[in-house]
Amino acid sequence: MTFVTIRDLKVAFDGVHVLHGIDLDVARGEALGLVGESGCGKSVTWLAALGLLPGKASVSGSVTVEGQQLIGAKAALVEGVRGGRIAMIFQDPSSSLNPVRTVGHQIGESLRLHRGMDRRATRVEAVRLLDMVGIPDAGKRVDLYPHEFSGGQCQRVMVAMALAGEPDLLIADEPTTALDATIQAQILDLLATLRRETGMAMVFISHDLGAVGAICDRVNVMYAGRIVESGNIGAMFDQPRHPYTRGLFDAIPRLDGTRNRLIPIHGTVPDPRHMPSGCAFAPRCSKASDFCNSATPALKAQKDGRFLACYHPVAAVDTTENSNLERVSA
Repeated sequence: MTFVTIRDLKVAFDGVHVLHGIDLDVARGEALGLVGESGCGKSVTWLAALGLLPGKASVSGSVTVEGQQLIGAKAALVEGVRGGRIAMIFQDPSSSLNPVRTVGHQIGESLRLHRGMDRRATRVEAVRLLDMVGIPDAGKRVDLYPHEFSGGQCQRVMVAMALAGEPDLLIADEPTTALDATIQAQILDLLATLRRETGMAMVFISHDLGAVGAICDRVNVMYAGRIVESGNIGAMFDQPRHPYTRGLFDAIPRLDGTRNRLIPIHGTVPDPRHMPSGCAFAPRCSKASDFCNSATPALKAQKDGRFLACYHPVAAVDTTENSNLERVSA
């Protein structure tokens, strides 16, 4: 059953278009990955959907939560969904937490706002939530300030705040980017456990294919404000068809086998103010033709169930080995 439906979502800042018609569906209980380089529009998609962009942003399209339209809706309706039915955690907890308020006070604000708890009940529930996300000695640490926690623990506090409203959907916006490898693995395990225990859906935004492969059911690959490939995690990681998706995998170092030189994707994501004509990836693509430079490919359904926006996709290979999934999960 579809919980969130996004159709033809477009965003522009001062007349410069950064999203060019995003279509997304998130089903109840599923984990959806959103992958791409910085500047591809991953975070902007959900900030726009939840009404968190600044006033200068122009947003159009449709975002519905079980049929309830958010784009153009009254502020009270959007605020009721945001934090309650849909919660979001960000990649830098140090800038998301208030440094002059205890973590218990900040979690309590969400509890009072979304669940109507009184002061005594909020403290009890705040301690329970901190304990749930793995903060040791939660009963005492609930009265500490953010600077008294490590970076990984601050991210756990952010997860606890997000869970305070008992959301149906948790949007995790690169929650492991600023953390070391060991803490990253702990946060990923925490998110997977919480999703399994609560039954909530999750959107995991990341540039880390390994993290996405570990916890997601489906994945959408974004490039320059468009989705260029989407499908089930197994098929997508086994045989990426879009040259950009293929390039992301080729740039991952192998931990086993021979040590071959990595194959980088040359160039950078185009500036939204100076987008190339035709396919945005064409200037970086070795398979691009003259036609690619003049026409933008539409995202179309493929025989294997995935969606692809490419005139010259990577050829499908008959194989039973999920080599890419094993590679990024190693």
